[in-house]
Amino acid sequence: MKVCVIKTSSMGDVIHTLPALTDAQRAIPNLSIDWVVEENFAEIPRWHSAVNQIIPIALRRWRKSPFSAQTKNEWKSYRTLLQANQYDAVIDAQGLFKSAFFATRLANGVKHGYDRKSIREPIASLFYDKKYAISYQQHAVERIRQLFAQALSYPLPKEKGDYDIARHFISADSIEPYVIFFHSTTRDEKHWSEREWRNLIEKLTALSVQVRLPWGNEKEKARAERLAVGLSHVVVLPKLSLNELARQIANAKVVVSVDTGLAHLTAALDKPNIMLYGATDPTLIGCYGQNQHYLTANSMENITSDQVFSALNLLIK
Repeated sequence: MKVCVIKTSSMGDVIHTLPALTDAQRAIPNLSIDWVVEENFAEIPRWHSAVNQIIPIALRRWRKSPFSAQTKNEWKSYRTLLQANQYDAVIDAQGLFKSAFFATRLANGVKHGYDRKSIREPIASLFYDKKYAISYQQHAVERIRQLFAQALSYPLPKEKGDYDIARHFISADSIEPYVIFFHSTTRDEKHWSEREWRNLIEKLTALSVQVRLPWGNEKEKARAERLAVGLSHVVVLPKLSLNELARQIANAKVVVSVDTGLAHLTAALDKPNIMLYGATDPTLIGCYGQNQHYLTANSMENITSDQVFSALNLLIK
């Protein structure tokens, strides 16, 4: 069976789709999936063995110069690649007008998606041939698993979803135990204060536990360097690709993270993860997986380094 999956962004949403692929692959032995995904996240689907081909889309970049020659040529190439195959099913797991208009409607095959009452942007459901009522009152991973099970006609597994990607990144080499701190995110209200991060790092380095600090842009790099200054056992990592970062996560002892896509990657890699939530409710969109620990408050200012250290200390022993 040949299936086209539409899930373009963002990082957490793309990762949340992986357990549905695992379900489908186990139910349909000859399954082959092509996946339409934003170019920035194209590494992620490649990690799953059910994926045959990545069809990169660049809406975020194209909309900055929609009438340029480069955009027109790239759009033509994208459309040609998307329409090169006849699919047994096209599943829009994004549920947005942009995913339906720029991807789902163009793909060849019966189009499946959420019905208008189960979708973030009801207009998107107009582009689907088959529509499914799927409750919002459950985690996003479970919603996508249900969508795939109904679209591809197999019974939904009762056990917890399996991302099935961790084995690709585990190193056989003996390395010094370390923890990773994901200290950066997109929205200011999701950030934890540098003072608390620094206090937590000092507590860990006093125990000779190595702390690794990744970063994705110059602002994040500067924060990492401020957090590390003057401390031993702290490593500011170089700029890493998603593949390289996944390997760092997979071989870490524990991860501490604010609400960011990389926290969802940590969950997908089955790593113990202490998530700090002060601006968002993790119930429906939090990290899904084994050993995911939430520390919640009504604001990030009300989460202390002492609380995090107590939780962390139980996991690093």
